[in-house]
Amino acid sequence: MSTTKKVITRRDFIRTGSCVAVGGLAGLPLITHASIEKTDKSRVILIRDKNVIHNGGPVKDRILENILDEAMTTLLDVKDSKSAWQQLFSPDDIVGIKSNLWGPLPTPKPLEAALRKRLINVGVKKENIDIDDRGIRGNLVFKSSTALINVRPLRTHHWSGLGTLIKNYIMFVSTPWRYHGRACERLGHIWNRSEIKDKTRLNILVVLTPLFHGVGPHHFSKTYVWFYGGLIVSTDPVAADAVGARIIQAKRNEYFKEYRPISPPPRHIEAADKQFGVGHSSPDRIELIKMGWKKDILI
Repeated sequence: MSTTKKVITRRDFIRTGSCVAVGGLAGLPLITHASIEKTDKSRVILIRDKNVIHNGGPVKDRILENILDEAMTTLLDVKDSKSAWQQLFSPDDIVGIKSNLWGPLPTPKPLEAALRKRLINVGVKKENIDIDDRGIRGNLVFKSSTALINVRPLRTHHWSGLGTLIKNYIMFVSTPWRYHGRACERLGHIWNRSEIKDKTRLNILVVLTPLFHGVGPHHFSKTYVWFYGGLIVSTDPVAADAVGARIIQAKRNEYFKEYRPISPPPRHIEAADKQFGVGHSSPDRIELIKMGWKKDILI
């Protein structure tokens, strides 16, 4: 009996950043085998629009709101945005929106405003909604919250390899530096704290203009930011981060014209799954739905 071996060319290797050598994303399994039933998977919506930012200018509020609404209806299999939000939030909820204020690449204000507006539209009281980042430990809404929304831009990070949804909760602890060891591998532990566990109803990883490379603690260069025009939306932060990591790795391979691993490796993504049970990191446990603009999608 003969076998045929498929040869992977250098071009294939660079283009398909998700299918790299074992260990390329610190244990994230990057070649999938669809052996898990659909009901066991975490649904992730990747939605893009080429017009959401025009010629490097500000975000177009209406288009951003539209792609958010489309993502939510698909995520929850409902006919309209309000029905989707009603599945996740009730008028009695107290909702903290954990944003990210990092100067060069903050959570877009139009997206924060859209989240607040949609919560109000389903009956959540204005005084029971707040948006915060570094002040969440002293924020009265966050202290009494019944629900959380986690939203932040995706970028490379000096300590954790990637600034992710999982990492966005590091401000819930008073000693964040204790989580910096082994490329912040233990970040998933924070998600099991009593004041956080089971509260996060929605996760949005912003990939409008991600940062895919940098060196040093506070690195940022416009050279390594590109227009991707998207959002990654899920109820599972680990699954959303795993998808984001594959996109960043693919962009690095494309830009550098060789396999250039994320450094340090983002160990915290797989660890949040395997060690702390926060969500699914393996592609065969993720139902990825791609919507909208497909050009240069990288995944």
